[in-house]
Amino acid sequence: MIHTLAIANYRSIRELVLPMGQLNLVTGANGSGKSNLYRGLRLLCEVAQGNAIHALAREGGLESVLWAGPESFSRSVKQGEHPVQGGPRREAVSLKLGFATDTFGYSIEFGLPSPVPGTMFSRDPEIKRESIWFGDRWNERRAIVERSGPMVKSRDEAGHWQVIEQHLPTFDSLLARLADPKAAPEALMLREELRAWRFYDHFRCDAGSPARQPQIAVRTPILSDDGHDLPAAWRTIVEIGDGEGLAAAVADAFPGAEVSIQSFGGRFELLFRQPGLLRSLTQAELSDGTLRYLLLIAALMTPRPPPLMVLNEPETSLHPDLLPPLGRLMRKYAEDNQLWVVSHAPSLQEVLEGDSATNPILLDKELSETFIQGQNLLDTPNWSWPRR
Repeated sequence: MIHTLAIANYRSIRELVLPMGQLNLVTGANGSGKSNLYRGLRLLCEVAQGNAIHALAREGGLESVLWAGPESFSRSVKQGEHPVQGGPRREAVSLKLGFATDTFGYSIEFGLPSPVPGTMFSRDPEIKRESIWFGDRWNERRAIVERSGPMVKSRDEAGHWQVIEQHLPTFDSLLARLADPKAAPEALMLREELRAWRFYDHFRCDAGSPARQPQIAVRTPILSDDGHDLPAAWRTIVEIGDGEGLAAAVADAFPGAEVSIQSFGGRFELLFRQPGLLRSLTQAELSDGTLRYLLLIAALMTPRPPPLMVLNEPETSLHPDLLPPLGRLMRKYAEDNQLWVVSHAPSLQEVLEGDSATNPILLDKELSETFIQGQNLLDTPNWSWPRR
């Protein structure tokens, strides 16, 4: 389980070090930084896919996503006695992301490129530093894989450093290029964990949504992020997952309703039957809210849960009456798995906060900087960024 998440110099986040639990509930007013925290998690996942540089480009490039304020705020500035002013930089410009699990820690640092003659890619961000270490906090003695610029080294079984790559391109992560079961098994383990993180962000439920169309069916233990394979995922849960729990989740939200899957010509279609109707409704006929709720059920009832599941504003388009059963379904999922939920809905928050396993993260802003309300030094996890 991930117990610490750290982000520095990303959009409104000058620096945050967050404790994480089984069920993490992120709340806050509009503009407080919830989306930036969510994007930071996605960017970490993109690192393992080898797509981090392209992901930064889609956001406007490194210079667009960097924290735009000063390196630090003096007490007089925070008290309003003096205006915000820049000054000479003490540290290199960088974007840092990292996390720690019960076993390993990982961090990556992006920076501005050095001038290179003869290339038109002079604005590509560079990976300046990567590190993997044992335990929750980096230090030189705990480091097991280190990357500085193009050079990567790892410790062998005797504890000695061995150079495993001297010319790694600065746009490639060591997780994507050097995850090797012999030379760097820890990198391989972390890469596979990051690649398995699962994100669900606003399922499309309009008339042309893939989730409304029958699809060629294959066994589907993991619902896709656009929900096009909902019938196949639903049937997979019935056959190899918790079929009784699936039916109970439907009944909790829609008393008396039943969901079934029909097959024709190799395609699966979802049927939804409610009391009082003479026929079942197909997925194409369901209301947006009902279809989205069934997608959330299929995501949370997966027979192959990821190391981390992230749900971004799952309450969108749902009737308020559906939020308490959704909260109960999330609590059940988080009994055995790690879940991250970003939400604006008070009724959903109330259900989740009623669980002692919930880790509430209330975000706010001061001088355009995102911070966690109520967090002090004693609440902040022990964290140290590797030195460049």
